[in-house]
Amino acid sequence: MQGKVSFFNEGIDFRLLNKIKIKLWINEIILRDKQISSNINIIFCDDLYLSELNLSYLNHTTLTDIITFDYTANGIISGDIYISVERVKENAIIFSKAFRDELNRVMIHGVLHLLGNKDKTPKDKVIMRNKEDQCLILFQSLNA
Repeated sequence: MQGKVSFFNEGIDFRLLNKIKIKLWINEIILRDKQISSNINIIFCDDLYLSELNLSYLNHTTLTDIITFDYTANGIISGDIYISVERVKENAIIFSKAFRDELNRVMIHGVLHLLGNKDKTPKDKVIMRNKEDQCLILFQSLNA
């Protein structure tokens, strides 16, 4: 079963390209993980909005590019993924990546969290990065 993937902007003017392909990609990743999805919302915002969420809900004061709120229940994948477009742009420059490639990595990072993947330990970070890389290869192979 394919879930609903929706995109929103919060306080910024941002236009996501390839929405249909990204929706197909996210649903394919979930299906390949043998899970079922319901609603996944990806909300694009700026650093200030994300830092306020980070402080309010997680009590963190550090800048981040993504916060994932996992509403998964009874094995049905659901959640809100907030992404700072500002932070993604800056990280793309730092890591010498194209903005769209870095944005795809961050989006799928959030989806992988919804699928139960962690990244708190060094070992978990390596596993997460490898899964992100595999997902990005799949994205490139999709025709949409």
